[in-house]
Amino acid sequence: MALKKFKPTTPARRQMSVSSFDEVTRTKPEKSLTKIAKKITGRNNSGRITVRHRGGGNKRLYRIIDFKRFDKKNIEGKVFSVEYDPNRTAYIMLVVYKDGEKRYHLAPEGVKVGESIMTAEKAKIKVGNRMKIVNIPVGYEIYNVEMKKEKGGQLGRSAGSSLKLVSLEGAHAQVQMPSGEIRLVEKEGYATIGQVSNIDHNNIVIGKAGRMRHKGRRPQVRGKAMNPVDHPHGGGEGGSPIGMKHPKTPWGMPALGLKTRRRKYTDKMIVKDRRRK
Repeated sequence: MALKKFKPTTPARRQMSVSSFDEVTRTKPEKSLTKIAKKITGRNNSGRITVRHRGGGNKRLYRIIDFKRFDKKNIEGKVFSVEYDPNRTAYIMLVVYKDGEKRYHLAPEGVKVGESIMTAEKAKIKVGNRMKIVNIPVGYEIYNVEMKKEKGGQLGRSAGSSLKLVSLEGAHAQVQMPSGEIRLVEKEGYATIGQVSNIDHNNIVIGKAGRMRHKGRRPQVRGKAMNPVDHPHGGGEGGSPIGMKHPKTPWGMPALGLKTRRRKYTDKMIVKDRRRK
């Protein structure tokens, strides 16, 4: 994948970059695998804003992605097209199986139209093939990894991400996350060989506020730029500091650094923390 840059005709254009979409082979989605998704505007069932800075944006169709592939075990499928999905950072691929059914899957980096893929307990070690973690050789890059058996892929789904299979010793498999964290996952779970497509996504420079509005993101205002009635950081003359030891949320709770993790019982699945050297 490559990025496309522009002539600096405006200050925003000078830094802006977009994806070249070289891998994308089809622009219209498969109609049978789409549905209308409700707009996310940050409001709850009462109509009150519960998440700020959301709303507007371009209209989207939701593509139904198969993160499991269980019911297609031992059935060969061919990659019909690689497509852009506005609902995620990775590209997706339309796969046509031998029984005639079509499915959307996350596209791995380097996949080509016409290639065959397979889901099986033990399949050929090939990019795009999905199999049980216990049958994957140690050291391989994997994505769309199940944390629990038959729950569907949860780890390694964003653009350019991949996990590394570190060990198969013991009751669980050890995988290394993109952050460096090593955690335990069930051996009987499934994972796909390869790396998620669109690896240059994190190098894209948005360039202007309008592109964020197209994504459905509304402007954010600093708390210190507000009045005291609107934010704990508000008030003061000019660019004065926030006036407190620790920053706070608009509702007075501690912000930036407060630990909010509650499910402590899942810490036993973390072998090496991402912060530990």
